[in-house]
Amino acid sequence: MTVTVAKHAGFCTGVQRCVALAQEAAEQAAQRRIPCYSLGEVVHNPSVTQRLSSLGIRVVHRVEDARNGLLILRSHGVSPDILARCGQLGIPFVDCTCAHVQALHRVVDAYRDPQGSVVLVGERDHPEVQGTAGWSHVPVYVVFSPEDVEALPPLSHALVVSQTTIPEEKWDLLLPLLRQKITAPDFHRSICAATRMRQQAAKELAAVCDAMIVIGGRKSANTRKLYEACAKICSRTILVEGAAEIPSHFIDIHTHHIGIAAGASTPDWSLKEVVTAMNDIENKALENTEPVANEAAKPIDENDFMASVEASMRRIHNGQTVTGKVLQVTDDEVGVDIGYKTDGIIKRSDLVDADVKVGDEIEVEVVKVNDGEGNVILSQRNIINKKAWDALMAKFEAGEYVEGVGKEAVKGGLICLVDGVRAFVPASRLSKRYVEKIDQFVGQTMKLKIIDVDAAKKRIVCSRKDVIIEEETAKKAAAWEKIEEGAVITGIVRRFADFGAFVDLGGVDGLIHITDLAWYRVGHPSEVLQINQEVQVKVLSVDRERERIQLGYKQLQPQPWDNIEEKYPVGLILERKVVRIRPFGAFIELEPGVDGLVHISQVALTRVAKVEDALTVGQDVAVKVLGVDPEAHRISLSIREALEENAFDYGEGIPEEEAPVEEAAAEDAPAEE
Repeated sequence: MTVTVAKHAGFCTGVQRCVALAQEAAEQAAQRRIPCYSLGEVVHNPSVTQRLSSLGIRVVHRVEDARNGLLILRSHGVSPDILARCGQLGIPFVDCTCAHVQALHRVVDAYRDPQGSVVLVGERDHPEVQGTAGWSHVPVYVVFSPEDVEALPPLSHALVVSQTTIPEEKWDLLLPLLRQKITAPDFHRSICAATRMRQQAAKELAAVCDAMIVIGGRKSANTRKLYEACAKICSRTILVEGAAEIPSHFIDIHTHHIGIAAGASTPDWSLKEVVTAMNDIENKALENTEPVANEAAKPIDENDFMASVEASMRRIHNGQTVTGKVLQVTDDEVGVDIGYKTDGIIKRSDLVDADVKVGDEIEVEVVKVNDGEGNVILSQRNIINKKAWDALMAKFEAGEYVEGVGKEAVKGGLICLVDGVRAFVPASRLSKRYVEKIDQFVGQTMKLKIIDVDAAKKRIVCSRKDVIIEEETAKKAAAWEKIEEGAVITGIVRRFADFGAFVDLGGVDGLIHITDLAWYRVGHPSEVLQINQEVQVKVLSVDRERERIQLGYKQLQPQPWDNIEEKYPVGLILERKVVRIRPFGAFIELEPGVDGLVHISQVALTRVAKVEDALTVGQDVAVKVLGVDPEAHRISLSIREALEENAFDYGEGIPEEEAPVEEAAAEDAPAEE
């Protein structure tokens, strides 16, 4: 009897992190001498729940029941209402939400189409589905069957996402039906890679086994679906939570190969317990077949002796990884002792370590047990490629980004190399916007996210668009955290409009209205700021629901009316321009933001009927400060008194009887521009 454990089984990275955080939370609570609670079971596995309970973690189902304690938010995630409730009650919490679930929450939270809806493929009563629905700002519909899709109302726009633990078959089944129901769907495949890989590995193992044991909690959605998938392939499939539940009659003389699979929420200790139990059964079966010690000795047959020697040698098979000792090195190949009846041979093209020498121990892969001439063909390069593939699969499972280099533009997308592995990036996944020239990405190094895997062909499908969206969402969330009314922050001017300037605050944009650019009148933002200029701004108001931020630039600049009496004392004469003319007088700009008024009675040496008879806009004139009112922002000026004090510049010494005042004023007035 042979026992084989599925290649991917047991705790995934997310659940492992969650349980570790829960254990740390229990230690923190014990040190602070406060109770520790979890809002529902941390993960759906009774063995894990029991172990956490022994650490002092008690399960509650309402936030209110965790008062005066430390609360653990489980891996399935919660809605924003729960987080807000914790804040209102002052309950500290440890967020153990799975990274894949958090990514799903960000996608749903970022969808703000006022005409749209969110369609969530999943089980309506599952805590992950309920938590995810709480992040939506638009109506949410939950579907899990073709009948649910049929019951949907006609939808024009919708974001379609999935519970992270549903089988791929379920998604693939409902996808075409949803395309018919939604006019403009936006599909986001959010099935967890760990779930997908465990289901695939379990199904592959079930196809070659006489019986299957699936380990995990009966409340766990991913374990239940794993069991259903295996049961369709192998009729002798059982679901157990531990070794004690394996029936005594499960193994019989017809059972030669037993497979073991475990859901992503199944702890290592449960998996090891079952594997150990099965190995014990296998060993007992072998003991029963050994010869009795007092049995009469039989004559040794040379053929039997050689057969026993051969049996004592290492058994190998294609694809197996073994460690061997280098026996011989030539220009074409390397001979390796791998403990088999025949030494192995590595071709130079399959050797990675060029400096290998006799006596070195190296790790190799068996390519062929027998090449037709009795030789065992080995490869060292396959080991490197396999490790690179396994490393990529680990990143895929953890939802981590990878780095790829564009190699070739093909129909429908771009071929990339990711750590030596061939990857395909569909054109629709290259950017958030339509890409007309795919070849612009050839030779470019880019950050990618693996979204699909073909394990048989060792090929992967990646997305650059997903990385951009997730990074922008994270950047936006981080930016919103530091934005509050009254804060002074730094931003970059990105674009102008007639009504103001838009400033990038590190993921979100704020608007400086044209009236908040300067203390003086501004015709266009370009008069004050420049594109790509770094500026400090003050947050005047924040509307988080509408995602609008009102900024002020002038509020951080000195006000021109500060110390105005010191800058323009009464009696001061200076030369400035006429900026506006009104029936009652003319406004003179002393500096940007500060205008003074010359009353009509003060515009000339003689009385004038209209201001325009003596002055024009843009004309430079000498004025004398008559009075300053800082509170009212008013400055009284006089051209007449300035002329009188500087009469020598305007015809000083002409007798009044020889030159009437009206004629002299007319002759001495500056020419109109």
